[in-house]
Order: sequence, then structure tokens, then C-alpha cells
Amino acid sequence: MKLSKKNRSFLFTFIGLGILIGSLGWEVLERALSQAGVNLALGIGPVGLDLTVFSFSLLINPGTLFGIAGGILLFRFF
Repeated sequence: MKLSKKNRSFLFTFIGLGILIGSLGWEVLERALSQAGVNLALGIGPVGLDLTVFSFSLLINPGTLFGIAGGILLFRFF
């Protein structure tokens, strides 16, 4: 799909969902490998926004990057 003003929200939705799914999937993979005895800890500390009243943070890991790429690919081939 080509990017236009009408479908820009779909792109951001796919990227956002990709970030969430990728981050959570990588966390599950790390915990499963940890249970199997393999210590794998690839990630950057929490990156976020803190406005005193509202706080949002996200752990960046390789799954996040894979999720962003997957969201963009899904948008292109949708």
C-alpha cells in the first residue's frame, strides 16, 4: 500500500502493534531461554515519557526492532 494522508494512521497502528508484539514476544523468548539455562539479556533500559501525572516507558530490545520492521512490511503488503 502506498503511503498517503488517508492511510497514515494505518501505518502508525501497524508500527505500534509491531512494537508491542515484538517487545512482548522477545521478553517471552528471553524468559523461556532463562528457564532452559541460557542467559540472554539484550536490551536497553526503559525509554519513555514522564509528565508527573502521566508516565509511559518501554523497554527496547531486538524484538522491538523486528516488530517495527514487521509493521512496515505488513503495511506495504496489505
